[in-house]
Amino acid sequence: MFKPVLSSALLAAALAASLPAQAADQGSFMVRARAVHINFENDQSNAVKTLDIAAQNRWIPEVDLSYFFTPNIAAELVLTYPQKVKVDAGSTKIGTIKALPPSLMLQYHFTNLGAFKPYVGLGVNYTVFYDRGNFVIPGADVERSSFGVAAQVGFDYALDKNWSVNMDVKYIQMDTDVKVGNTKLGNLDLNPITAGIGIGYRF
Repeated sequence: MFKPVLSSALLAAALAASLPAQAADQGSFMVRARAVHINFENDQSNAVKTLDIAAQNRWIPEVDLSYFFTPNIAAELVLTYPQKVKVDAGSTKIGTIKALPPSLMLQYHFTNLGAFKPYVGLGVNYTVFYDRGNFVIPGADVERSSFGVAAQVGFDYALDKNWSVNMDVKYIQMDTDVKVGNTKLGNLDLNPITAGIGIGYRF
């Protein structure tokens, strides 16, 4: 999933650099609200794999703010509040952590398809983990933060000049080390794919 998304985003960046700017016929700002399903990859290493430690998939709310530099090029800040993620070892729940995962994306929007306005984006994600010691295993912990690449594809469908419906898929590089005391058990590559649906308002 990641390679096709990344390739599309890079192609869009190249197109954006080569195309002339057009006069804007809409507002420069857009706010979207989405319901987003997070599907974690949960790629494990070492004792983390042996114990089958994994984060549970879940739904979260998401809000983003976009600024259009031109009708084609925009920056999007993706936000939510700290989300509780359940952590399992096999089929047994062993604890929870909280994650705050903002992303900043540079997007290219295709504007020659009428009300249907697809886009691709490439950017970065910085996730901060909170309440990292809520495990049944004494001394168990995870790293404080994760930094990685984020890529997306999606579209807006304009209902009128201001309102639109939106669908969006992202791939986010996200990982953390799992430790007990000072002993590293291994790495958990969360690397979620998120799929969202929502509404947007441009002004």
